[in-house]
Amino acid sequence: MKNRLKVLRAERDLTQAQLADLLGVSRQTVNAIEKGKFDPSLPLAFKAAKLFGLTIEDVFEDKA
Repeated sequence: MKNRLKVLRAERDLTQAQLADLLGVSRQTVNAIEKGKFDPSLPLAFKAAKLFGLTIEDVFEDKA
């Protein structure tokens, strides 16, 4: 799954660790999501989108 998490995080001057704390996950999870190695659960995707004030579709996109 493609995502804009890294760009959104950088625009807000957040480190991966800071974003992880805000989302209640590990920094490694944030890193894996940003690199497309891990697809977030639906609740986590909603939480990330809400944190950035966006819809899930604005943050995450299906590769297909």
